[in-house]
Amino acid sequence: SVISPRKLEPSNKRVKPLSRVTSLANLIPPVKATPLKRFSQSLQRSISFRNDSRPDIFTPRPSSRHGPSVSKRRDSKLWSETFDIRVNQMLTAKEIKRQEAIFELSQGEQVLIEDLKLAKKAYHDPMLKLSIMTGQELNQIFGTLDSLIPLHEDLLSRLRDARNPDGTTEYVGHLLVDWLPCLNSYDSYCSNQVAAKALLDHKKQDHRVHDFLQRCLESPFSRKLDLWNFLDIPRSRLVKYPLLLREILRHSPNDHPDQQHLEEAINIVQGIVAEINKKTGESECQYYKERLSFPEESQRDPLINNSKVLCCHGVKCIMLIPLSLSSLQKLHVFLFQEVLVITRAVTCNDQLCYQLYRQPIPVRDLVLADLQDGEVRLGGSIRGAFSNNERSE
Repeated sequence: SVISPRKLEPSNKRVKPLSRVTSLANLIPPVKATPLKRFSQSLQRSISFRNDSRPDIFTPRPSSRHGPSVSKRRDSKLWSETFDIRVNQMLTAKEIKRQEAIFELSQGEQVLIEDLKLAKKAYHDPMLKLSIMTGQELNQIFGTLDSLIPLHEDLLSRLRDARNPDGTTEYVGHLLVDWLPCLNSYDSYCSNQVAAKALLDHKKQDHRVHDFLQRCLESPFSRKLDLWNFLDIPRSRLVKYPLLLREILRHSPNDHPDQQHLEEAINIVQGIVAEINKKTGESECQYYKERLSFPEESQRDPLINNSKVLCCHGVKCIMLIPLSLSSLQKLHVFLFQEVLVITRAVTCNDQLCYQLYRQPIPVRDLVLADLQDGEVRLGGSIRGAFSNNERSE
């Protein structure tokens, strides 16, 4: 199936004219527009491709789908739909599924490479050329994205070289075991994402940045994805590798030479993903710790500094008594590894900070209880954290 950009509905609203961003279409180099499926699907995208710089080594099967249309740029095909059907007739059903899974891995690499190049050519370079953001700001937002492109081009090249002239691939386990350690370079990219997202959200308040990103969103090349969707694609791809490799292993016969290598590859990538998740969590924790503001020195609880894990955080509402519309306050609550911190979101030196609202509460003093949806209950040390004129909801 193909996801085509939705047609923009006509609008009678007055549109504020844009200044320098109007030349956006002339600044963005031509990049293949490509529909994108969600990474949360059971498998990574199955999308056919043809590398123009590489001569064809197989006979493609004519597509039985509808003829090409203007909006159709990247067809979703299976391995069995791409290669000569005579090859399929010589393979068992299990082997065809194995080839599909290997093809899925290869196609996902091609799609990822195209999307990373699009993010640079359609967003980074024009914003730098138009001085919409400074080079330093763009480096913070895009992180080490450039360094990921050759990494995945390397894997794609290895997978293509392993493919036989008839389109089948016999072994991939050994090349994966050799290549997967390269994913350790994702450490710095993923650890930077919390700060990158915060800076991007802050810069969107600048009307020039907002106008530029809005024009990109309304352009066909974006496929209705905003900039952050593109910047988050590498992380989403990273956590997908264990599933993709298990799928190849699941359809490999027990006596297949790839079995041992695939099992080793799965262990390698799971270890890498776990380590990157740990470091990313520590980076997120440190990011928010550095943005806490303490009106009183006594609020600097050592448990905050000692925490390396931020379990969760979000907005919490409390209602002051007597009840009134003005008595409802939104607070940002952080549950660190050893302490609960209740804050107000404030702006300090043009940056979002979190000012402590009450004395931090050690986790050991918290009373936990499961509540049904809509249920409100008072009790434990959470109630004690507020004065007698307040209640939490």
